[in-house]
Amino acid sequence: MAGSRTRRGQRTIDYWPGFVDALSTLVLAIVFLLTVFVLAQFFLSQQVTDKDTALTRLNRQISELTDLLALEKINRKSLEDNIAMLTDTLKASEAERSRLQGQVDSSSASAASSGGQVSALNRQLDAEKQVSARALSQVEILNQQIAALRRQLASLEAALDASEQRDKESQARIADLGSRLNVALAQKVQELARFRSEFFGRLRQVLGNRPDIRIVGDRFVFQSELFFDPGQATLNPAGQQEMDKLSQALVDLDKQIPADIPWVLRVDGHTDKRPLSGAGQFKNNWELSASRAIAVVQYLISKGVPPQRLVAAGFGEFQPLELGDSEEAYRRNRRIELKLTER
Repeated sequence: MAGSRTRRGQRTIDYWPGFVDALSTLVLAIVFLLTVFVLAQFFLSQQVTDKDTALTRLNRQISELTDLLALEKINRKSLEDNIAMLTDTLKASEAERSRLQGQVDSSSASAASSGGQVSALNRQLDAEKQVSARALSQVEILNQQIAALRRQLASLEAALDASEQRDKESQARIADLGSRLNVALAQKVQELARFRSEFFGRLRQVLGNRPDIRIVGDRFVFQSELFFDPGQATLNPAGQQEMDKLSQALVDLDKQIPADIPWVLRVDGHTDKRPLSGAGQFKNNWELSASRAIAVVQYLISKGVPPQRLVAAGFGEFQPLELGDSEEAYRRNRRIELKLTER
């Protein structure tokens, strides 16, 4: 019976190398975790100038650190369970040692007749003491490693809290900058709207009340016949006279509007939906509308309007003001539109 107990005690001891390997693996995992964290912090500091990308990467790193922290807590719980099991084994060994010590004490009176049994019990008792000593040593080592792991986890949690705080501060700064930018943009839009209103008022005075010039929303609409002959993209004399009035108003406007307001006058060319004849200069309505818009822009530039304040666009027949196939609808859709807007 004593021999079988000794073998059971030895089989329990054979599990310790596995526990030591597990602890070594845990230490390597902690070192790897610290290395990943240091690298993440380094790359985060390199990318701080790009706030959107940095915030995305920081959120991803915080999520990864949280997952790693949860994994380490699970590993720590497993380690604590192993220590509890070892503690129970140690208590069982101590109980067995106490029982053997009692047997030694009870058999000391008959030592002369049972000396061999006492020697065997003493050897078994010494073996149990050695097992207990090794178990206590390993438990102490495990306690030290757990304490070190707790300190590392506390450091990781502190680093995670610091990262979250920096993230909150960055988001607050971005929100503040966005608010300032919105206010600045709103002010610029208001200024441009004021100058647009003044420009429209000036054009009304210059151009007068004419049936071939209309205001549609925020645009001045000129019938193409006012500037161009049918199928042509060269300003006729009447169109040049109207452009002379417009160019002077634009030159005066450019002097009044602050330089930091990015305004432009967009010149849009439109045609009706009837296709061009193959014998003409232009292949289709796209080319005709774009060429007419460019002709207006080039004439305004020749009259002193800054070219960076002008935009030419051709829409062909694809943005009609009126649907239908009447001559009146065709006439109204053949037009040049002027719109004061932002660049």
